[in-house]
Amino acid sequence: MKTKIVRKQDGVEVQVSDVEGRTDRLLAAFRECQEGRCTCPTDEYRKVESVGVNRSGSDILLSIRAKAGRRIDVSEIERCLAHTRAKCE
Repeated sequence: MKTKIVRKQDGVEVQVSDVEGRTDRLLAAFRECQEGRCTCPTDEYRKVESVGVNRSGSDILLSIRAKAGRRIDVSEIERCLAHTRAKCE
């Protein structure tokens, strides 16, 4: 699994690629975050307004929007992605 995180004005975008064989498990895990059932070992979720989960071919795109006046910490998102990767392997 490869990830590319891009900071946006209102949050971050995460492109997840090289997910062959794990796509369904990853989508399910990301939907947990989208629905507020995130199991990541961080409090960063408290800053999140919304999580968009989209599939584009074999890639997954996450759009993580911060609450007004908040800024998403990219290093915490990296921790979340590592947790999700381990959970889905």
